[in-house]
Amino acid sequence: MRLLLTSDTHVPKRARHLPDPLLAAVDAADVVMHAGDWVDEATLDLFEAHARRLVGVFGNNDGPELRARLDEVARVECGGLRFGVVHETGPSQGREGRCAARFPDLDVLVFGHSHIPWDTTAPGGLRLLNPGSPTDRRRQPHRTYMTAEVSGGRLVDVQLHRLPHPV
Repeated sequence: MRLLLTSDTHVPKRARHLPDPLLAAVDAADVVMHAGDWVDEATLDLFEAHARRLVGVFGNNDGPELRARLDEVARVECGGLRFGVVHETGPSQGREGRCAARFPDLDVLVFGHSHIPWDTTAPGGLRLLNPGSPTDRRRQPHRTYMTAEVSGGRLVDVQLHRLPHPV
């Protein structure tokens, strides 16, 4: 099962449109997980039109229209793994412990907000993944998203994809 993980798309405030490589990855994925800060409904509509299965949540920059369509936390089972998606997890210091305590029923937590890619495992085995942002790199060298696969009940081949700088 092929997964696409993304967050913080911020269209149209930080970018006019989504990068073509991200849209191609949406089309290729079996499941797309978006950890919030869509900013406009048209972006959600675009993901819904292209994703085979979309799991998304709202972020702090998402208004009432998006909040009416999305939850703050999403939980889904994919290939025998229990995934959660949330926008914000708080400061990086102590993140693993906080998330393990808040989400003891999950195997993998996908989150966003910081625009900073993150891949760690908490004591007890919870995997934490932040795909960064495909449109707003902030203090990072690249705009990013992640792909992964679920095979045999395990998360494998987690890859951070760096997007080229816009011309």
